[in-house]
Amino acid sequence: MNNRTSRIFTRLFISLLCLLTITGSVRPNTVEKIRSQGEIVVTTRNSPTTYFEDNIGATGYEFELAKAFADYLGVNLVIKQADNLSDLYKDIERNDAAFAAAGLTITQDKNKWVRFSTPYMQVSQQVIYRRGGMRPKQVFDLAKGQLVVTSDSSHALQLRELQGRKIPELTWSESPDFETVELLQMVATGEVDFTVVDSNEFEMLQAYYPNLAIAFDLTGAQPLAWAFPQSRDDSLFQAAESFFRNAQTNGLLSEVRERFYGHLDQLNYVGAKRFQKQTAKKLNKYDDLFQHAADEHNLDWRLLAAMSYQESHWNPRAKSFTGVRGMMMLTRRTAKELGVRNRLDPKQSIDGGAAYLVKLRKRLPKNIQEPDRTWMALAAYNVGYGHLTDARKLTKKDGGDNSRWMDVKDYLPLLSQKRYYKQTKHGYARGSEPVTYVQNIRRYFDVLVWNDNPDMELALENESLQLSADIRVIPPLL
Repeated sequence: MNNRTSRIFTRLFISLLCLLTITGSVRPNTVEKIRSQGEIVVTTRNSPTTYFEDNIGATGYEFELAKAFADYLGVNLVIKQADNLSDLYKDIERNDAAFAAAGLTITQDKNKWVRFSTPYMQVSQQVIYRRGGMRPKQVFDLAKGQLVVTSDSSHALQLRELQGRKIPELTWSESPDFETVELLQMVATGEVDFTVVDSNEFEMLQAYYPNLAIAFDLTGAQPLAWAFPQSRDDSLFQAAESFFRNAQTNGLLSEVRERFYGHLDQLNYVGAKRFQKQTAKKLNKYDDLFQHAADEHNLDWRLLAAMSYQESHWNPRAKSFTGVRGMMMLTRRTAKELGVRNRLDPKQSIDGGAAYLVKLRKRLPKNIQEPDRTWMALAAYNVGYGHLTDARKLTKKDGGDNSRWMDVKDYLPLLSQKRYYKQTKHGYARGSEPVTYVQNIRRYFDVLVWNDNPDMELALENESLQLSADIRVIPPLL
């Protein structure tokens, strides 16, 4: 072999070696792996503000956001439930989950171990006490009663900071086994004096515990975010950042927040106590009728029960000044249209109300998706389909999205103002009433759903939740 041929072979060999080296070193990043697998595993907690399963399937604020992110990536969502916060962070460290979506507060302590996404909600830590019990008026009063929180939480970290900076005599108990529901239940039954929970959690659960109240905010606004593993491969983290930017601009964040939190202020202390009392006293007399009507019309029986409570407080002989009557407060005209002969008969009224709701829901344009479709059908049930259509037209004219309840509900009240209703086909309407009507039903529905949840029912029925064997007492620094 001459020198020229030898040089050519040497160059080819070196080129091939470089090519193999380059191609061999290019490995798929995290996002590419997830897409090739067709699924993404997310770790979370089982709670009303994060993820839970109802008889109609999985739901929850964090679940819906994570599901939207999985759709953004074009993969299926797989939920991994962590037993406690410590296990949740371990899931990330061990790569047993791609990230955690569990209502996690960004803290300096956790920043050392995980990488937090762009915040998607602001909450404050709130001290909760029992009405009629010991009420702390300031942080120093926390040392006077029995206080319990969840281990490894931002609440436990905040108490440690208070103990070190201001209140060395402060003592409390903590356990990894306690979720918010258990903590609130212990305060509600008098087993402990106080607890600390995030404001969004108490906002969600307050209706189930009307004897609990907020003593004061322990902190100012704190950001909630998803937690990702610390890794040189930040492709998934960057994908999440892009997702949140899009969710902010396209209204997804606002839509999900309105769905889970937009109606929670409808039920005050008096209303919650009354609903709790009426549920225990009356609902079991009619739940079979609600179940039957729901099965017949492919509805959720608890939605019908919530409607009926809003309409008549489950009073078969209810009557309004406008002449509507019965459990579902049907007009004479609507009753005739639906074949209801006796509006005071509970079965006929409930069946008629269910049929009318379904009829209204079917009339709505196909581009209106659930749950907005049901909320708008409820509004039409209350104020009339024509007035709802007018409000939707005003919404669109003003640049809003008339397929979303969160936009339309802002325009319904305008139907009582002449400068707006003179632009409409059906004229004046008490537009604020259907908004209150729908938001109330949503809140009653939430309560009935959680009362029908086996885990929640167990927590609510237990008179006393025994402190966990894994509980740890934090002593004072004195």
